[in-house]
Amino acid sequence: MKKLFFVTALCLFLTTVQAQHRADQQHLSNPEAFTFIVFGDPQGYTKYDINQPLYELCTAWISDNVENLNIKGVLFTGDLIEQNENIVRNRNMLNQTSKQMWEWSSHCLERLDGRVPYIIAGGNHEYGYVRGDEGFTHYPEYYTFERNPKTAEHLVAALPNRMGQVSLENAAWEFEDKHWGKLLVIGTEWAPRDEVLDWARKLCDSKRFEDHTVIFLTHSLLRERTAEYTDNEHYKIQPRNYGREIWEKLLYPCKNIRLAVCGHTGHPASDDGKAAGSSYDHQCNNAYRCDKNSAGKDVHQMMFNIQCLGGGWEGNGGDGWLRLLEFQPDGKTIKATTYSVLFGISPMTKHLAHQTDPFCQFNMVIE
Repeated sequence: MKKLFFVTALCLFLTTVQAQHRADQQHLSNPEAFTFIVFGDPQGYTKYDINQPLYELCTAWISDNVENLNIKGVLFTGDLIEQNENIVRNRNMLNQTSKQMWEWSSHCLERLDGRVPYIIAGGNHEYGYVRGDEGFTHYPEYYTFERNPKTAEHLVAALPNRMGQVSLENAAWEFEDKHWGKLLVIGTEWAPRDEVLDWARKLCDSKRFEDHTVIFLTHSLLRERTAEYTDNEHYKIQPRNYGREIWEKLLYPCKNIRLAVCGHTGHPASDDGKAAGSSYDHQCNNAYRCDKNSAGKDVHQMMFNIQCLGGGWEGNGGDGWLRLLEFQPDGKTIKATTYSVLFGISPMTKHLAHQTDPFCQFNMVIE
């Protein structure tokens, strides 16, 4: 009996001494809150092999914090890769083929499989040959219903993609919390067709989901800084809807869509003659606005894109920045914060890991 006690105590001791000491462990502001992580446009991580470990660092950090931050899901704003269908490598903008980029992104998401649901909006770079002018995509080959049981268990609806394939590009997931009740997250393809917006609106209005708080995830909705709706973008894909039409056809008429999340737009601070790495860099890659829907309720709309953070278009791909949405137990307040996994992992840089400017740290109240 004494021998068994000694072995047990030794195992506990070794577990304690071998546990990794976290440089900047993040915690919920309220232990009864839960979190959705927003991962903005990681294409800059996948297009260069030297940047790719940063992508996996981010998904490894998310996986490691599922319990600590009570993470219910991860919302990807799209553009997980730089080009959907290309074998010609141009070192001025990428050194990976499309297949290499798709495979690396898929590999990084393996960190989340079986750990937490993830929902991926279709970005323009997931479609066509180069930037989203055509409607074909390899998306359903890599992000399937079967690969992540945590995603599959929350899936409640799906609509075929532009090629008529069964896909998670247009799909809806249901979540539940004792303080917030039932939530519905709807994700869509790049520049969603009218039939996609009609499908989403009918879901929201249906008897099953009419009392849910709905989060809408799409790629293109708001422009950086000004928070104006995207409109008349110079892509050839048809049929299509951009930000202004999405507001008019879906967000405004639906009474229960209370939060919309997007990526897509943004640029380096240097394009405006500002120093890279300043808070202005973040301002150039964020946007927020709040408007009343047809029922007179607030619809919070947020754009978060990281691809130009960390050195611009050809930089490191995003400096490990993530947007954390912490849903408070009052059932109405969402605390948005912006955190860098890359900076936070080292005691030498953890003082840089929290971006606290008003466009990176704010509250949204859903009455």
